[in-house]
Amino acid sequence: MHTILYAICGYFFLLLVVRVLSRRPGSQMTPFEFVIIFLVGGVIILATMGDDRSETNAVCAVMTVGLMHRTVSWLKTRYPRMGRVVDGTPLVLLENGEWHQDIMRRLQLTDVDVMAAARTKGVKELAEIKYAVLERNGGISIIKQKQ
Repeated sequence: MHTILYAICGYFFLLLVVRVLSRRPGSQMTPFEFVIIFLVGGVIILATMGDDRSETNAVCAVMTVGLMHRTVSWLKTRYPRMGRVVDGTPLVLLENGEWHQDIMRRLQLTDVDVMAAARTKGVKELAEIKYAVLERNGGISIIKQKQ
């Protein structure tokens, strides 16, 4: 029973830690997905390297983490506010040529990061960009100006 409680507490703690950390461009996983991978890996390591080498405890912990993931996924679909808390919301970095410096400073992003993302979309100049948005998964979306 202790293993199940530790897995639940660990799940929410890691979800909180990953959510609080700044999103960086280029990431393709949401914090929600990262927590699952990290936590399951940690549970498996504890089961094999820790004092308790019980297969039952390892299976219970992994199943608990999986059920927590399913529960939080369901809560995100049922309550959109929960989704915003767990995954965050898209943030506008550039709007009609104006940088949102406060957001960029908080996320430790520079205009060079945004322009690197723009170049991957075939945009060469700042004037070609209408919006640059930091998405929930950490990627930067570029919306071009209309020609």
